[in-house]
Amino acid sequence: MQKVTPFLWFDGNAEEAINFYASVFPNAKVGDIMRVSKAGPSPEGRVLTIGFELEGQKFTAFNFPSDFKFTEAVSFVVSCKDQAEVDHYWDRLSEGGEPRDCGWVKDRFGVFWQITPTRLIDLMTDPDPNIAARAATSMMTMQKIDIATLERAVKPG
Repeated sequence: MQKVTPFLWFDGNAEEAINFYASVFPNAKVGDIMRVSKAGPSPEGRVLTIGFELEGQKFTAFNFPSDFKFTEAVSFVVSCKDQAEVDHYWDRLSEGGEPRDCGWVKDRFGVFWQITPTRLIDLMTDPDPNIAARAATSMMTMQKIDIATLERAVKPG
């Protein structure tokens, strides 16, 4: 059992969001759905929470109209093994959303994602500080991270 589970408050569109995420992540599962009882707080039968899982990480979505909004203060990192994965997650999660700098995407539901190739982390943690610095400088010029551009940027000369 996962001890800590992110709990995401959606503004009445949790079901749409979870179905979207399940279409983006190949290893997604939609779990238990809790519906509002006749006791309220909204119309009986309406979805209140949805348990779901993305790539082994469990989440709970809360579905209730609110003025609360997601911010960059909380984001989810998607570790990508190659450019094809970067392209897939970047393209899908930015549909109707907003691409940001340095691999960040705000999706159409307002949730923030960092689409991060593992190669970027390897380069930015390289024991050679010059390689790490060149990788960081290159990343700062990008929206979607391009691994080939990073590789060219870290080459000496």
